[in-house]
Amino acid sequence: MKMSRQIEMRAATTTADPRWAAVQARDARADGQFCYAVRTTGVYCRPSCAARLPRPENVEFFATAAEAAGAGYRPCRRCSPSGQAPSQQQAEMVAGLCRQIALAERPPTLEELARAANLSPFHVHRVFKAVTGTTPRAYARACRAARMKATLNEEETVTGAIYAAGYGSSGRFYEEAGRTLGMSAGSYRAGGARQQIRFAVGECSLGAILVASTERGVCAILIDDDPDVLVRDLQDRFPRADLIGGDADYERVVATVVGFVEAPGLGLDLPLDVRGTAFQMRVWQALQAIPAGETVTYTDIANRIGAPKAVRAVAGACAANRLAVAIPCHRVVRSDGGLSGYRWGVERKRRLLAREAAR
Repeated sequence: MKMSRQIEMRAATTTADPRWAAVQARDARADGQFCYAVRTTGVYCRPSCAARLPRPENVEFFATAAEAAGAGYRPCRRCSPSGQAPSQQQAEMVAGLCRQIALAERPPTLEELARAANLSPFHVHRVFKAVTGTTPRAYARACRAARMKATLNEEETVTGAIYAAGYGSSGRFYEEAGRTLGMSAGSYRAGGARQQIRFAVGECSLGAILVASTERGVCAILIDDDPDVLVRDLQDRFPRADLIGGDADYERVVATVVGFVEAPGLGLDLPLDVRGTAFQMRVWQALQAIPAGETVTYTDIANRIGAPKAVRAVAGACAANRLAVAIPCHRVVRSDGGLSGYRWGVERKRRLLAREAAR
């Protein structure tokens, strides 16, 4: 009876300690602040350890790993509480693989990456995607696309750019060029020469609005107080493109976009020509899934695309968005609910959110 009472008291002491809540939640933010030991196993762990939770009456808390070791406990082999956290080890491993991919003349295979990391291909694929939000293959394509853009501006011929960018065949190059650049490689190299872009400038409650389209769909929706700024922005992006002013048919496209700005509930049923890296595309797809009238945080988006540590990269993808309202980056707010920077001005973001909330 006395022993039972002691067990109950130990359990009550543990559950009343705020550190126990962190252990139950496996909160990685508590790592380094304390560790806990389990009397029945003689092992001490990080708060984030993925091992099965112990019974609270068997738990003992310590401020440091050294204190736990001094009390006779040994470190958990799973979470390595006396060394570098598994999450840090994974981040460093993935960073090394990213460097290997970026510097390779040809994209390394998953098996080659696995040998470099001394892990199985399955484990490398899973960890890489968890840390970066994309797969090794998609990351390699993004690196090669970046080299493609650089070499098209540096090489004398497109053929020279093909091999300088690391492509093994011209067929794969041209296949990816159309998807990545939104035009032929030759047109991109010539600053958009021969690429026809239709555009028109209108007015909405947020100011001047420019809508531009390629044959693939709407490629830009830009907002500013000054219409000339919008036109210069489009010209700077495609200095040698054939910019065609909108006719009556295209004015209807602009009217559709303006109508969507004024009444988001109408939806925007227009094809989009969206161009970006693999990671940016994942972020933008997640943004398009946010219903009008709702907001999410940058952390929410990072979690939704499977890259919980890529919060800053998510913010960067939002800033790179050139399709105002169509890709609703205005629906992303800070973790405290505050309005952070917005490409077209925080005040416009505030008005868009207020309009959507009131619909």
